[in-house]
Amino acid sequence: MSNFTAKEIEYLQSQRLGRLATVSANGEPHVVPTSFRYNAELDTIDIGGLDIAGTKKYRDAAKQGRAALVVDDVLPPWQPRGIEIRGRAEVVATGGKEIMEHFAPEIIRIFPTHIISWGLEGDAYHPSSRKVE
Repeated sequence: MSNFTAKEIEYLQSQRLGRLATVSANGEPHVVPTSFRYNAELDTIDIGGLDIAGTKKYRDAAKQGRAALVVDDVLPPWQPRGIEIRGRAEVVATGGKEIMEHFAPEIIRIFPTHIISWGLEGDAYHPSSRKVE
């Protein structure tokens, strides 16, 4: 059974870009746009890139073991919707090619511990927040 609702999975699979937040050893926040995919087999979020192993986000995830991803958009005329996924992060040597063929093999994998979504249940704004640990 997934930690994500069916609507959340559908939304994640319809999007291509999110914003990843990590924190450095001295507490400096770092937020960057990034590609991702929902990994149904592990119920995780996998984040890849062209040279991800050489990036600050990869180093921060490896050292701190925590990350968050926000994916959101706005449908006309004004229907904001999105999902925030906070969790335990680990770096993995393979998986990037499953996101995009030309990506490096390394990825950041987020195991959700807290999921917040909004606007995914029809036209009305319905926030949903839950811990999944």
